[in-house]
Amino acid sequence: MPQTYTITDLSREFDITTRTIRFYEDKNLLTPERQGQARIYSSADRTTLKLILRGKRLGFTLDESREIIQLYTPSNDNREQLQKLISKIHERRALLEQQQEDIEIMLLDLQASEERCNESLLLLDENRL
Repeated sequence: MPQTYTITDLSREFDITTRTIRFYEDKNLLTPERQGQARIYSSADRTTLKLILRGKRLGFTLDESREIIQLYTPSNDNREQLQKLISKIHERRALLEQQQEDIEIMLLDLQASEERCNESLLLLDENRL
């Protein structure tokens, strides 16, 4: 018998709210079966949730995660999925490296501005004496 999970099981395991899981359902990323009001999640749903959360940690949008997840086919070598993931990783890394460079420049500008302000204050203090 295949492993199944409740919404509470998954929310506890991944330390997320049940509302978050329902949000992913609303976005058609998860498709649990229903038994009355209860949601029953499969191992595939659990794996999808894990991949969504990993993508989120890597800074991917939900659409990017969906695109990568949908490329998976169990009977395939998943080369296309892996290549897409590598491409997204390169894009994300380039963006983060640019942001890091921008932050370093901004920090230098802030330091220079602070130094000019401190020099001006010293001159004001000296002129006061």
